[in-house]
Amino acid sequence: MKLADLRQEYMRAGLAEAHAHADPVLQFERWFHDAQAAGVPLANAMTLATVSPGGAPSARVVLLKGIEHGGFVFYTNYLSRKGRELAAQPLACLVFLWSELERQVRIEGRVAAIPAAASDAYFDSRPLGARLSAWASQQSETVRDRTTLERSLAAMREKYGERPPRPAHWGGYRVEPEALEFWQGRADRLHDRLLYRRAGGGSGWTLERLAP
Repeated sequence: MKLADLRQEYMRAGLAEAHAHADPVLQFERWFHDAQAAGVPLANAMTLATVSPGGAPSARVVLLKGIEHGGFVFYTNYLSRKGRELAAQPLACLVFLWSELERQVRIEGRVAAIPAAASDAYFDSRPLGARLSAWASQQSETVRDRTTLERSLAAMREKYGERPPRPAHWGGYRVEPEALEFWQGRADRLHDRLLYRRAGGGSGWTLERLAP
């Protein structure tokens, strides 16, 4: 296989300024609904990129769990690598790729923990195994083997039964966007790229087209 020979022509759609919503969050919701309607698997999967205090980037795929107050919400262990990095540098980039629609969205912004009550409500809605796992797993830490994790889960099941409380080290973050870029694949690599930037620290947005 020659990776350099892997090519795809993009022909599905275009993205014109006249058809883009003035509010980029509503434009995102429009595209997200399109992805769901098209049957894209895990349409809410997104790459979350963070940076260490020393400037080293890291990225992983997490799931979007809400769009609230104009921000993008996900949940994780606050003591994980991403949690530690966000505590030191509360900035992140999100990337959604919906290849079936030849679309991607990139979101940059500041990150803040959501209120504890909101994290409690979401935690209580999770399957029991996922709630117990939040106690059993010290996310991102070295673990001896799979058996160690399974024993820890069994111990948490014994301790908390059917009603484990939310651990203080687990909860939600909201990415508050400062910039959102919508990318639509086009023929001849002349892709459409529309970039929204928050205007003057207020609630308005500017819109500009980027060269592909």
